[in-house]
Order: sequence, then C-alpha cells, then structure tokens
Amino acid sequence: MASLIPGFKYDIFISYRQKDNKHDGWVTEFVDNLKGELESTFKEEISVYFDINPHDGLLETHDVDASLKEKLKCLVFIPIISRTYCDPNSFAWEHEFKAFIEQASHDQFGLKVKLPNGNVASRILPVKIHDLDLEDLSLIEKELGGILRGIDFIYKSPGVNRPLRANEDHPQDNLNKTYYRDQINKVANAIKEIIKGLKYPGVEVSAERTNVSETKVGRRKIPLIKITVPVAILTVILIGGLLIFSPIMKKLSGGSSATGKSIAVLPFDNLSNDPDQEYFSVGMVNEILDKLFKIGDLKVIARTSSERFKNTNLSSKEIARQLGVAAIMEGSVLKMVDNIRITVQLIDARNETLLWSEIYDRDISEVFSIQREVAQTVARELKAVITPQEKQFIEKTQTENLEAYDAYLKGEFYRKKYTQKDLETAMRYYQIALEKDPEYALAYNGIASVWFGFSSIGNLNPSEGIPKGYAELMTATKLDSTLAEVHFGLANYKFYQKFDWESSESEFQKTFRINPNLAEAHAQYSFLLNVIGRHEEAMKQIGLALKLDPYDPLVKSIYGFDLIYLHRYVDAIAACREALKIDPTVAPGITALMLVLHLTGRYDEALETWKTSNYFSYPGFAHAFDQGYAKAGYIGALSLEADTLVEQAKTAYINPMDIAFLYVCSGNKKRALDYLERAFELHDSNLIALTLPLFDSFHNEPRYQALCKKMNLPYK
Repeated sequence: MASLIPGFKYDIFISYRQKDNKHDGWVTEFVDNLKGELESTFKEEISVYFDINPHDGLLETHDVDASLKEKLKCLVFIPIISRTYCDPNSFAWEHEFKAFIEQASHDQFGLKVKLPNGNVASRILPVKIHDLDLEDLSLIEKELGGILRGIDFIYKSPGVNRPLRANEDHPQDNLNKTYYRDQINKVANAIKEIIKGLKYPGVEVSAERTNVSETKVGRRKIPLIKITVPVAILTVILIGGLLIFSPIMKKLSGGSSATGKSIAVLPFDNLSNDPDQEYFSVGMVNEILDKLFKIGDLKVIARTSSERFKNTNLSSKEIARQLGVAAIMEGSVLKMVDNIRITVQLIDARNETLLWSEIYDRDISEVFSIQREVAQTVARELKAVITPQEKQFIEKTQTENLEAYDAYLKGEFYRKKYTQKDLETAMRYYQIALEKDPEYALAYNGIASVWFGFSSIGNLNPSEGIPKGYAELMTATKLDSTLAEVHFGLANYKFYQKFDWESSESEFQKTFRINPNLAEAHAQYSFLLNVIGRHEEAMKQIGLALKLDPYDPLVKSIYGFDLIYLHRYVDAIAACREALKIDPTVAPGITALMLVLHLTGRYDEALETWKTSNYFSYPGFAHAFDQGYAKAGYIGALSLEADTLVEQAKTAYINPMDIAFLYVCSGNKKRALDYLERAFELHDSNLIALTLPLFDSFHNEPRYQALCKKMNLPYK
C-alpha cells in the first residue's frame, strides 16, 4: 500500500529492538492496537511498515542502507524508546533511527512540520516504554537536536519501570495516571496532525515582513511592529516580543499600591512555535528578571505570579491592577542557530500606549549584553536609581561559554518542576554546563539545589543528600560569593539542615543586599522569624513576599504556616486553600492545611488532607488510613498509618517527622517524641516546625524541652 503522499513508500515506520518484543510481544500488540485506532481516526487507509522479525531478510552481503532506504521513505517515524533502544551498536539505532533523521532532513518536507494549529512538531514521534538512564537520554537528545518529547507508555510505581500493558492489572496505581487506551488514541491523533501538516502546509513566514505577536498587540491597542527578515534565515524559527512599562503614580484597586517604580515581566512568546526552544524564552525572562531584581529602587513581581498571565486575554491595565504594578513588560524571542532576535516594548499600563520599543537582532554571543541593555533601559524609563554596586551586579556575566549557558537554562527549566524525574534531568544539564565551563558558579548552585530537593521530597536520606548539596554550594561560594542565589541557598541550609538561626539570618540579609526583590527568600525568612518567636517581624517579611509574588503557591503556603503561628486558623485555612487552588500538589500547602484543620477540630477534612499528603509521599501505604478509620475512627486512621510507616522505615528511608506528626495528632506523645528525637539525629528539615501550636501540649514534657534547648528554640 502506498503512502497518502506521492513519493513516499509508507505513512508510518515502526522502529524497535527485537529484545522489546520477543518476550511478551509488546510491540506487536502496540502495532495491532494502533492500526485499529488509525482506522477510526483516518478516512483513508494508512500504510504501516512493521517488520515482525526485523532485518532477518538482510544478509551480511546486502547493502543495509540501500535496502532500507525506500522503506524509510515514510511520513512519520515511530521509534519504541526503551532501555535498550539507545544503543549506537544496535541495528535499529544506526540504520533506522539515525538513517531516518538524515533522510528526512533532506526531503521536501524536512524533519519538522508546521501543524494546522500553528505549532511545530517533529516527524519523529517517540513512543516511550521506559524511563531512560541519563546517559541514554543525553544520547538520544543529541541526535534529535533538542528535548525528547514523546508519548509515554510507562507504568510507574515505587521500584517499577516497565511498559504499560494493554490490559493493565491495577491501572489506578500507575503513578503516571495514564491508561493504555488513551495513549494509543494520543498517538493516532498526533499522527493525524503531522500528516495534515504535511498534506496542507500552512502559510510560510513572509520574506518581506512578519507581524510580531499580532494578537497580543492588537488587544492592547499597540501599533503592530513590522520586522524585516533576511531571506537567509527564513526557514529558521522566529522569536518576537513585547516589553511593556508604564510609570503610574496612583493606587491600583485590588492589589498593593502601584508606583511608577514597579513592574511585572510577562512570559516571553516563543514565536517559533517550536516547543524545544521554550526553555530559551523562559531563560531569557529569568535572566532579565534577575538583573531587574537587583535594583533596590525598583519593585519587581516574581515570574511565578507573572506566569499566570501567559496567553491571557486581559488588558495590560487589568494585569497591572491584579499584580499591583505600574508597568508591564512583555517580550518574545527567536533563537536562530547563531543569531537571536528579541523585540521589546514598554507600555503605559494606565492608557496602554506605547512608550518605548526596540528590536535586538544580534549574534547569539551578544545575548548577555542584550539582557543588560534591557534591564538598564527599563530602570531608566522607570526613573529607578541604580547604585554603583547594583550596576556592577547587573553587568556581571556568570559565563562566557554559550553552550554552558544553554545547558544551565535547561537545568533551571527542569529543576523548578520539582519531581524526581525532572530533578534528575536538571542534574544532567547542570553537569553538562560544568563540562563546558568548570568555573560556572550557578551550575554548582543548581546541582546543590537538586541534592537538597532529593532530600526534601523524600527520595534520599538527608545524611546522604545534604552533605553533597553543601559541598556543591561551597564550591559555588568559592567561585562567586556575590551571587544572591548562593547566599539564599546557604540561608536555607543553615535554617533547615543545621538549625543555626543566627547564621541563617545573616545569609538572608546578604541575599537581600544583592537581590532585594527575591520573594521566596522573604517568605522563607518570615518562616525563620516565626520559628524563633519574632512574629511581628515575620509578618512584615511575608507581606513583602506576597507583594512581590502574590500568586506563588509556595509563598502562599508559607503564609499559611505563618498564620498558624499567630493562631489565626481561619485565615491560615484560606491561605492554604488559595495555594492549593494555584497548585494542588504544592507539598507545604498540603501539610499546613492538614495541620490547621486538625488544630481546628475539622477531623473529617483533616483526614482527607492527610490521605492526599501521604498519597503523594507514600502512595503504596496510604490505604492504612481507611483501614484504621474503619476500626477506630480518625485517631485509629492516623495511628495505623504511623505504625505502617514505622514498619516501612525498617527497609527504606521515611522522613521521621512524617511519622512524628501522625503520632502527635493521634495523641501518642511517647511515640511522637521518639520520632522527634530521631528527626533531630538525622537533621530532618521538617523539625523546624517544633514550635508550632501543634506542640503546645508538649511544653511540659522534659524530652521536648531538651530538644528545644538543643535547637535554641523558645517553647514557652
């Protein structure tokens, strides 16, 4: 059967390792199911090349490349990505995967196709059946020339990494929350979009001019900016952008009072529509923000809150009102191999008129100077004073190696997702950055954050993860002691791991001297101040954090904890629910809500929150809540879950404070104190909660008093 498009042999080519099929026939079953789904997706007949016994017909005397060349003339190439597929010595890798990349890159369509919705996709549609080792992920992304994006058929549970089965035994226990039937449908729909893009190519970018971010500019009544595109770079992806600012000297309703020296930077548009370039546009925003943050005379909203307004239909005026600022900055970015184009505009958010615009069409080596120029121009337009020290911070470049910088941006992109898989990916990119520039302090700081992250989410015993993180942090400090990120990392290390309140506070103060606009640092500092009993100062710090990043779920969660310290339980519940509305998985928000519901006697709601918390942390054992509840109600539920985790702690690392909290709330003081002491031995970061009102009934317990004295904590 011929392809839907003349000149091609097949519509789809399935590439796989025989190892992944001969045991249980997974690939054969996948192909059969996919063919059935294609029949109900396409009106036409779709041709699929699938060799049930791959390459048995090729003898040693045959020309392998010539034999497969015609068969590889396909519209869509589907590699079954497994733990064995990424092998340079394998037939599938060398003669199918790499051969298709080479062949498709030079046919009439190229390797990437513009879809009907305007997005861009690769004609390689990976189907993943295993999570990959980092070296294999690096290998395949090197060949793809970008981030591996595919459709997962992976069943995940603790200790399990296997293909998702068509008739899964316990689909509800799959941590990926995917179902085989849905994934098959996604593959068929993705194929349809790619083939549509090939059959009905969209409008090409004009060689004469391009409208930049037309829909966005139109809704804000900003004159369209027209960009001349050299013919030589026509086929490369475009990045355009907007930078908006306005000095408004009045109070905006619904938010904090806005002065002319306040600004929010909205996400930059990636006009290339190539998702592989998204990290670069995100990184550009982060770098410009980082430089603006360092200007003490300027109020700058954090990216977390500005991110909420990506692709919004709201006007600049409304966005500014909600964020409590006088100015809005927007932008777009185009990375074109050795060139970049950044278009920026500054808009008065009061009347949405254009104040200033600039097009930066430069060699990529000038990316750092562009960031400096944008930040200093914005400050000048806002009439913000830049001190000599701040100017020095703004003009400082952390690395001159563009490959190291590129890898670092990718590391930051993944680290902030805060899952085990994403932290592992971030670690790999930070390591690549250091291979390119061994003195890149921010990359060491990133690796430190990953180690601390592994310890915090319970994937690694703190006794193993924390020393590794600290060592990387010390290396970063030696390389550059003027980085706010490094001092913030040290502040958290002294706070959460060493329980050294005085040293932690000193590092927070150093952080603010370098970057007074770092919202999370002000929030964490408020937590420290509440822990040591300085509640009035704490509320000033959290108030500042909320002004700088009003929609950050972590900041909202810490605010919830701060309110618990003040016994403002109703307000604390509201703050936690706001945090979870923004991000239902933010762990501190879940924990704070769980504890405050218990403190207010709302046990049914508290139990549901306990179950949610432990489902994320210990999904295999959360069922103990229901079993305990059936026997002895709320107290029985907490007791049985605690006992279950105690048993699991004999063979795997379990955060001792997770167990202590359960025993505290179930009324078992002796067992609670056992695990509080265990938490102190391991320097469990959650032990800083020891002065919460949850422990008020422990104040007369000698063991509790001894712990507080060791930690220099107030307990009366």
